Amino acid sequence: MTTPAIVNLKPGKGVSLQTVPLPKLRADWVLVDVKAVALNPTDWKKIDYGEADLGARAGCDYAGVVKEVGGNVTSFKKGDRIGAFVHGGDRTNHDNGAFAKVIIAKAAAQFKIPANISFEEAATMGVALVTVGQSLYKSLQLPLPTRPAEKPFPVLIYAASTSIGMYGIQFAKASGLQVVATSSPHNFDMLKALGADAVFDYHSSSCGADIREYTKNQLQYSWDCMGTGAEICAAAMSNESKVLYTTINPVSGKSMVAMRKLNPKVSTPIFTMAYDALGEPYWVGGRPAHPRPDETEYARAFLDICQDLLAKEVIKPIRLSLNQTGSGLDGVVKGLEVLRAGKVSGTKLVYTL
Repeated sequence: MTTPAIVNLKPGKGVSLQTVPLPKLRADWVLVDVKAVALNPTDWKKIDYGEADLGARAGCDYAGVVKEVGGNVTSFKKGDRIGAFVHGGDRTNHDNGAFAKVIIAKAAAQFKIPANISFEEAATMGVALVTVGQSLYKSLQLPLPTRPAEKPFPVLIYAASTSIGMYGIQFAKASGLQVVATSSPHNFDMLKALGADAVFDYHSSSCGADIREYTKNQLQYSWDCMGTGAEICAAAMSNESKVLYTTINPVSGKSMVAMRKLNPKVSTPIFTMAYDALGEPYWVGGRPAHPRPDETEYARAFLDICQDLLAKEVIKPIRLSLNQTGSGLDGVVKGLEVLRAGKVSGTKLVYTL
């Protein structure tokens, strides 16, 4: 049997829509009939930067229905509505990848879609929810929404109009925190509607200083949702107490020097990678990354919390653009071009299959 799928060509040479064999079901995995997928920057970066090799299937975020479960899986059954993410462009397992009609997914890092959430909405959540858990809670050790802070204190979410940032705002508010965000001005109102207490323009040369003034030099926690805000975060955080900065991309040596010059209190940046939640080996930056059981265990527990918060509508789906470049996998290929060109802001590109 076969399935249509978006497959990587030679490194850096793009992708093509092909008919490929059905992925092989493994003991700890589930086979899924995909109903919707969403795009992330990592999808095109894997393609363009040569991280995915010939034959690897592309895509991370999806939502669908379980067709079959592996022998070790007890958390899902056939017919369950399921969402989260898989490792698209995986060099160690070419069967991986969300941009196909039928996929496999590691059961430990998936969630059951609550009845009040559509497939299209659920497709926006996988990478974002896992990254929120890794960054705000596992790395920064902020209070969980299940046990919110007794007294609000500030947290900075840099590049908050990204999908992970928009979900991060909601989680931070549910944790009882004062949320300070950065974005372009045209997204200010949208981020405030999600719960941000204040939003600053990250294009402004005084952005960091303005945030430090707003937070009365009390900001101790910053989350960089793009990996480009190291210096603004350093300038924004307190220079009188210990501060923590976490990012989804590594910080260069040059930026690290600049950060410490701006704020000597900045500790070593905490770098998170959503793929770690899957508990599988993978390659990144030309190097092997080994399984992190602690990340998988944390993701499983955090997704259980997410499932409950979504069902209670404490956390709501973010704004999405449905089939903007056409439905199906053909639309996805065109959507990757739009995302690559930097033409997506304050929304998530989602496609129905």
